[in-house]
Amino acid sequence: MIALTDSLQAAPSPSRLTIQTAAIAENCTAIRCLDWDRDRFDIEFELQNGTTYNSFLIRGESIALIDTSHIKFESLYFDVLKGLVDLAEISYLIVNHTEPDHSGLIAQLLKLAPHITVVGSKVAIQFLENQIHCTFKARQVKSGDHLDLGLGHRLEFVLAPNLHWPDTIFTYDSGTAVLYTCDVFGMHYCDDALYDEVPQLLEPDFQYYYDCLMGPNARSVMGALKRMAPLPISIVATGHGPLLQHHKQDWIDRYRSWSEAQAKAAPFVALFYTDDYGYSDRIVRTIAHGISKTGLDVELVDLQETDSHTVRELVSTAAGLVVGMPPQPESSTSLHPILSTILAAANRKQAIGLFETGGGHDEPIYPLRNQFQELGLTAAFAPILIKAAPSEVTDKLCEEAGTDLGQWLNRDRAQQQIKSLDANLDQALGRISTGLYLLTVRTGNVTRAMLASWVIQASFQPLGVAIAVAKDRAIESLLQVGNTFVLNTLEEGNYQRLMKHFLKRFPPGADRFAGVATYDASNGSPILAEALTYLECTVTRRLEASDHWIVYCTAEAGRVANVDGLTAVHHRKVGSHY
Repeated sequence: MIALTDSLQAAPSPSRLTIQTAAIAENCTAIRCLDWDRDRFDIEFELQNGTTYNSFLIRGESIALIDTSHIKFESLYFDVLKGLVDLAEISYLIVNHTEPDHSGLIAQLLKLAPHITVVGSKVAIQFLENQIHCTFKARQVKSGDHLDLGLGHRLEFVLAPNLHWPDTIFTYDSGTAVLYTCDVFGMHYCDDALYDEVPQLLEPDFQYYYDCLMGPNARSVMGALKRMAPLPISIVATGHGPLLQHHKQDWIDRYRSWSEAQAKAAPFVALFYTDDYGYSDRIVRTIAHGISKTGLDVELVDLQETDSHTVRELVSTAAGLVVGMPPQPESSTSLHPILSTILAAANRKQAIGLFETGGGHDEPIYPLRNQFQELGLTAAFAPILIKAAPSEVTDKLCEEAGTDLGQWLNRDRAQQQIKSLDANLDQALGRISTGLYLLTVRTGNVTRAMLASWVIQASFQPLGVAIAVAKDRAIESLLQVGNTFVLNTLEEGNYQRLMKHFLKRFPPGADRFAGVATYDASNGSPILAEALTYLECTVTRRLEASDHWIVYCTAEAGRVANVDGLTAVHHRKVGSHY
């Protein structure tokens, strides 16, 4: 029997929130939070049919809860959960994915039941530590690890990184053959139907969801499909929408065919690392984030969980390679076997980046760098050497390194796009004149600068400015809502030196302000002493605009250095590039 709990009270509610509970297998209960009226999900989704947030309860000799729900369901969810189980009896919370729509109630759950052990991937546990700001019992798992709840419920974990966050895992209950996948195979579709009985109703939302969230990580989808292939599956218990039972193989096959088509068409970068060694996981994921900003696919490969055949196949088809130095083999002074495989499959058309992991016994990085150079590969960034625990500065250096690699790989594609644009349109766009500005940011120990020309005043009340920032710019990650910066206006007749300096291509981590006179604004960011004016700004909104972000900010302080000076004006000949 399906029980419904309706949240509507006497007073009008802005949206309909209900909860549905149902048994899906022996001692397994689905707790589906139905958000009937939600019309947008993140920036990429305009929803037509609302959404659901699915959580699950498994009763063995020990009890496990799989994922929670969105914080908007707090009172409803805990009322229902307490009606199903005494919170004191829950031993484990399995976190398949830490995005707030699934983890929004974890902090509240742990306040009510602090004895619970949180089970998740290494990255998920790290994310949660930063999200909920309290100590909790944790158990990190990776592919092949098991958790026996008793009464036949033996859980097996499958890593599925980048679907669509780096922390994702699947949880498989061998006793019931239910595979809990959180976001993967889901869809934003709200309905009382627990299962996928009528696939025609679901197909548009299923594909839309794949295209928005999973398609950009097609190679990671294929890796996850390969890892789950040996498992006999009765139900795919997703985190959004109906559970997949009646047509589950068809849905899985669609993921496979779509991903294979995407993977053939899209260039990608293969990143090789050793997850449990040094700071490898943090470094490789930060580099991967920088690469992803340039629109390239990324394939993360844990050297402990792969074989030479897979490595050879990935290296031979990748546009670029990043290698985190593994530990030296204990029984041999020769090169690590997996590195020999990478060298044998690499080719001169590829870009390469290397980093140390800080594990203490890394393979030497420079001899390997020299061997790649002898093969003719292009070094996209200088070797990154980790001698201490990574800091915020290290993270930004790694992100920039990834962005540099992605930009190098995109250079031919960018030129082709420029050539394909209609010449008249290109020239007409270029006649839109703009000013010249330098945007400067300091966040903690990280300082960045960007020459900007797409800048306009955007509002009177409050005084606001809008700036277009390309998604693959290193400074973009420092311009999130709440961040502060300084907008420096360059002066006509007195800007060439500054423009030439900041147009240089700086290596990752380099000091952009060496040789430039600056002083600090009240918000901590640098003011250029030679600027005509400056504005101290705070980011309040961001709007996605294809390959740029439109960053809207309020102007809170400013000064004009020369009241008779004029803003430097930028005249372009074409509109297809800066």
